[in-house]
Amino acid sequence: MWELFSYGFIHLWLEMAGIQTIGQNTVTILKWQAGLPELVSPENSDEILTLKVDEYLEGLKTKGLLTANTQGIWIQSELRSLNSHEGTTPIPGASLTKIATSLAALETWGPQHQFETLISITGPITNGILQGDLVINGGSDPYFVWEEAIALGNAIQKLPINQVRGNLVIVGDFWMNNQYDRLVAGKLLQEGINSATWSRNVRSIYNQMPRGTPMPKVAITGSVISQKSVSKKKPIIRHKSLRLVHILKKMNVESNNNLAETLAKNLGGAKVVQQKAAWSAGVPKAEIKLVNGSGLGIENKISPRAVTAMFIAIQRCLQTSQWVISDLFPVSNYDTGTLTDQSRNIPRGAVVKTGTLNDVVALAGVFPTRDKGLVWFTTINRSPYWEEIRAEQDKFLQQLVGRWGARTPPRAIIPKINGDRLDLGNTQRNHFLSGN
Repeated sequence: MWELFSYGFIHLWLEMAGIQTIGQNTVTILKWQAGLPELVSPENSDEILTLKVDEYLEGLKTKGLLTANTQGIWIQSELRSLNSHEGTTPIPGASLTKIATSLAALETWGPQHQFETLISITGPITNGILQGDLVINGGSDPYFVWEEAIALGNAIQKLPINQVRGNLVIVGDFWMNNQYDRLVAGKLLQEGINSATWSRNVRSIYNQMPRGTPMPKVAITGSVISQKSVSKKKPIIRHKSLRLVHILKKMNVESNNNLAETLAKNLGGAKVVQQKAAWSAGVPKAEIKLVNGSGLGIENKISPRAVTAMFIAIQRCLQTSQWVISDLFPVSNYDTGTLTDQSRNIPRGAVVKTGTLNDVVALAGVFPTRDKGLVWFTTINRSPYWEEIRAEQDKFLQQLVGRWGARTPPRAIIPKINGDRLDLGNTQRNHFLSGN
């Protein structure tokens, strides 16, 4: 309600000033930098909450868990800042950087976007034998893995192609299993579409696919080669990737660095991610400083305020879709990934992103409360004592829930996507092209 009120109020004010168009990011920039102090000023913070934050930080210091003076905290409810400690200071945030990558990806492609890989042939099909090359034209799919290769092999065999007398030709940006060398990725695909050559690892993954999934057997007698282009080819299948929202869920639940780096590369690099994220979140550019899209390295620095603003911006980006922010990030007591690996005791139903480096332990997200509604938070601690700091962070959040009251998560943060059960290997994403 506050967001709708403030947006409409500022929109009217700008129209009176002669400004005819306004984006959501413009509203946010005005809030952070100049306007509506009642909504965003930390000076209006809850006095008791301030004491709780001070106790939390002092407790970490007393226990000898901190290695640097800079510790970042930002807490807000709706658009009103409740508390800030070094809130506008860029701090190494580890995998919180993936929030920026997620936001930039959503702004660029939208949650439903699918990357396309085009499969073509250069000769006729006779009695199940392709008398020519099988051509894979990559479209920068960041998450083409074994399940996708198996499903593609089954689609190829339906044409029917059981054997390729020519070569497997890789064109464009085709990657598989985080392998970015075209020849390496091509050899993995060659294995994936022919069950007669599967390793134990591939068989293990196949056994996790839906019961009854066929085992493809498309044999390639030629070599795997890489070319810039292929002329006189005939397209036969258009393979579509998982939707972007599923890819981002996978990236954030597992905190997958390779996937984050691939997305950042597709977006144009870390500086493009930085610019898009700052613009969409409406924060000063100086509060987001990135050298990559994953968060590896202390050179990536984001202010706690900017982290929270990006989280909120992602929720806003999803407003016109069927998904919500919990469909992109781990949910406590629902998803596994880092939350299970780290044995967290985060409040039930909280939507979060974790981050860890050698001396950085970070946590950001949103949790529902009875008295304050949705509370958005970021806490970044400089410390090598991962387990101890995580326990203290979780305890701090539980104290906030205890102060403001627990409540059932509202629809705005109830997930529809389970990060453990994505749509990998779905044959319906392999579209046969007309004339085949």
